[in-house]
Amino acid sequence: MYPSYRLLVRYKLGKQAGMTLLEVMVALLIFAVTGSAILKASGDHLSGLGQIEEITFATWVANNQLTRLQLNPQWPPKNNEKGSQDMAGRTWYWQQRVLKTLDKDLVSVEVQVGLDAQYQGSVTTVTSFIGNPTPSLTL
Repeated sequence: MYPSYRLLVRYKLGKQAGMTLLEVMVALLIFAVTGSAILKASGDHLSGLGQIEEITFATWVANNQLTRLQLNPQWPPKNNEKGSQDMAGRTWYWQQRVLKTLDKDLVSVEVQVGLDAQYQGSVTTVTSFIGNPTPSLTL
């Protein structure tokens, strides 16, 4: 029985019992590449959320200004009017441009909103049409 025990010990010692260094390094490389891809994707997602948030608030500021114009009885609305509004802990700067249309009782108003007081860059632009509250009747 002694010789067969010796073969069994020799067989167990010769058999691979764990992972080689190369296999461990390849596994670490795969995890590193996967981890960096996940970090990049999450960073891009957070950046996109910030842009969506800015556009949403800027659109609300523009819509507020357009609503003020529609409630104002002055006709026609002032061209190149500028102003600011605080919303969501930031100051938003807006400027409006009034454009004539083919109908004399209707104008196009474009409100540009940004975070820059010098109006160099805009986050969004909203355009709407505003009618004369007391239109002239022509037959």
